[in-house]
Amino acid sequence: MLVWTLKGVGLIVGVSLLGTIALRWIPPPTSAVMVERRLEAWWSGRAYKVDYRWAPWDRVSPNAGLAVVAAEDQNFALHHGFDFESLQKALEAHERGRRLRGASTISQQVAKNVFLWSGRSYVRKGLEAYFTVLIELTWSKRRILEVYLNIVELGDGVFGVEAASQRFFRKPASRLAPDEAALLAAVLPNPLRFRANRPSAYIEERRAWILQQMGQIGGPAYIGQF
Repeated sequence: MLVWTLKGVGLIVGVSLLGTIALRWIPPPTSAVMVERRLEAWWSGRAYKVDYRWAPWDRVSPNAGLAVVAAEDQNFALHHGFDFESLQKALEAHERGRRLRGASTISQQVAKNVFLWSGRSYVRKGLEAYFTVLIELTWSKRRILEVYLNIVELGDGVFGVEAASQRFFRKPASRLAPDEAALLAAVLPNPLRFRANRPSAYIEERRAWILQQMGQIGGPAYIGQF
C-alpha cells in the first residue's frame, strides 16, 4: 500500500512539474478560475461567456504591469514567491483593529488562478504554496507577470488586460495609458463588485493612489528590469 501511495504521489508531482514547465512557454488555454466561473453559471442556469485574449509581453503596455505591481505586490522583484514582510504588516494591522487584508503575492495569485479552486482549506493553501514554489523555480519574473496580466479576472467574464482594454477602452493593451492601467488595477481583488467602466468614488480614489505608487516604485523603468 505504501509503495502505491508513493508512486501516486510521485506521478502527481511529475505531472504537475511537467505542466508547470510547459506553461513557461505555452499560453494557458484556460485557468481554474475560468472553469469555475463557467461551472457556477451552468449550475445557476445563467448565460456566461469568457472573454480571454492572450497578449504576449511585447504587446502589453508596460503601464499595465507597473500598475498591478504597484497595486498588488510592490515587493514582486525582491521576493521568491512569498512576501513575509507584507504578511506581517497585515497581521499587525489586524491586531490593531483594522480589517484583515490579503497579502498574496502575484506569484501566489498566478498559482491559485491557473491551477486551483476557490476556498480556504489547509489542503488548498498547501497546494497554493506548492505551485507557487514550482512557478518561482521554473519561470522568470517576466513570465510570472506576463501570465498574471493575461489570466487575471478584471470583470464579469473578462480575463486579462487585452480583453479588458478592448472591452472598456476600445483599444489594445499595447496602448493602455497610465491612468487606464491604474483603473484596471484598482478593481482588484474584487472585479465582480467593482467595475472599471463605471468606477465608483472609491475606485477613483484608489486609481489616484496607484498612479502615485507607479511613480514611486520607479515608473516604466521598473518594468524594464524583467
